[in-house]
Amino acid sequence: LTPNSTPTKLPKSQRSRQRREPSGVFSLFQPNQVQLFREAFSLVDHDADGVVTEQDLKHIFASLGISASKQRIDDLLSDRPGTHSRNPSAEFDSAGDRGITFPMFLTMMGEHLYDFDTEQELLGAFECFDENDSGFVKVDEMKKWLSESGERMDKSEIDKLLKGPFTDRQGNFNYREWVKVLRINADNEEQD
Repeated sequence: LTPNSTPTKLPKSQRSRQRREPSGVFSLFQPNQVQLFREAFSLVDHDADGVVTEQDLKHIFASLGISASKQRIDDLLSDRPGTHSRNPSAEFDSAGDRGITFPMFLTMMGEHLYDFDTEQELLGAFECFDENDSGFVKVDEMKKWLSESGERMDKSEIDKLLKGPFTDRQGNFNYREWVKVLRINADNEEQD
């Protein structure tokens, strides 16, 4: 558009489609999941302008004590939907700014979550603690890690996970059987 031109009116079908498109990504998640993603997005969007930019990423990395390279930040910004070209000029939106909006962020999370191979990822995570490749991990060691590292779990969540039929009297958690049961339950939910 030029300053003197009038905007062209889109046909009704395109306007309708345009209004519906953003809602598609929101339908991938439950409302409480969308809210959690919105909170995460807000933490990264330091200036609260609704767009995660290079400055926002630099700030979040600095607050975490991580010095991110220019390449790492560029990679994160170029991972946004619709910008898979490695040509930097193609990575700018119509306003000339690089950034990730909340719908873009939600789309990215959906893409990454659907790529998540639950069974293999879970087995791999537990295998890090299974030195003998026995299929068991020590409950005490897992409690320590789950309460002190990464996305910490509280005591009741840990007890709910590690107590029950998958933990023997010696304090070993049978993670392979636990993952099998998760897979069976997930398969049954998909059939319903």
